[in-house]
Amino acid sequence: MTVTGEDSELGTDPLDPPLMAPLRRGLDWQQVQSMSQSVAYRDDAEMRRIRATAAVRRGTRMTKILSPAQVAGHLGGWLPYGFCYRSCDIAHLTEPGQLGLLRTDGMSDDNVTFALRWRAVDPLDYEVPAGPSQPGLPALPAHSRIGAMVLGTGFTPSTDDLIPEYVTAGFADLPLSANAQLLAYLPGGDEVVLYTYQPEQHGWLRLAGPRWRGLLSGIPGGSPDREYVPCSATASARLVGRIDDNEYEAVADPPGEFRVRALTRAARYPVQTLSRRAEQARWRGVPCWVLQRDETWARLRLLRPDADTVNAVGARCYERGIYEAWAPVDELTEHHIADIAYQF
Repeated sequence: MTVTGEDSELGTDPLDPPLMAPLRRGLDWQQVQSMSQSVAYRDDAEMRRIRATAAVRRGTRMTKILSPAQVAGHLGGWLPYGFCYRSCDIAHLTEPGQLGLLRTDGMSDDNVTFALRWRAVDPLDYEVPAGPSQPGLPALPAHSRIGAMVLGTGFTPSTDDLIPEYVTAGFADLPLSANAQLLAYLPGGDEVVLYTYQPEQHGWLRLAGPRWRGLLSGIPGGSPDREYVPCSATASARLVGRIDDNEYEAVADPPGEFRVRALTRAARYPVQTLSRRAEQARWRGVPCWVLQRDETWARLRLLRPDADTVNAVGARCYERGIYEAWAPVDELTEHHIADIAYQF
């Protein structure tokens, strides 16, 4: 017998294969859920098999639950990063109080919860926040973390649900796919699409009408009357594609469209190759993403945070799993541009 997540419109998408658990005499759903919450089952083979059924595919819808301040950040140009979920795995959570428990800054609001939803460009961009990808996360002490503890089983802490969680690979920033959405969830289960991302214009188009002006006013720096919000922050990662011997900035519209970024539709040629480009370096021997820098200082994010690396660079936790530090540029080693190639 097999149990899957609750039926929903999202769960029927072939790009969103449901989480599946083989039930039998002596292993009911309650036991599976209990095992997902126990550190004793971090390396359990059966739990790993169950967790592996929650696959991310090209085009899978992903969701990150946000606070109002994080919404403002994404409107300004932040990219998806850190802890996130397949949309189908949390489709049954419709109330703000339920979804708010998944926020990465440790806060919750029963009146409204915000979210970023996008389509995955490639499974390569996501990993399970547990061994072997992220073995140090569960051991981080409580005083150095924000948000819920990381169990190391691949599932989020919950007394009732079985929710597989993901992090962006190495806690990287991921370029936004076309038509990503900023959403609000209201009491009663209402979902409101506030903005949609327009990659050619590098900004957000407001979709919420006058009825939702109060929601937009609750976003720091938000303007309910502004129909288009350009991204002002410089992105730390971008997509590049090649056509023959020429390289172009690219746009992803998964699952099947990967094209040159161009204002005119006639120039949006499909690319032959695609990769994600970002800066990497080591500081004090710790591998990091270089998020921004000038001639003197660089802002770094740890790829594999654990107690030793956090202490080695004096990193600060900004949200669940996200550890960053400032470093003198001349102390960086192995500073390079990394290209993560996708396979078509």
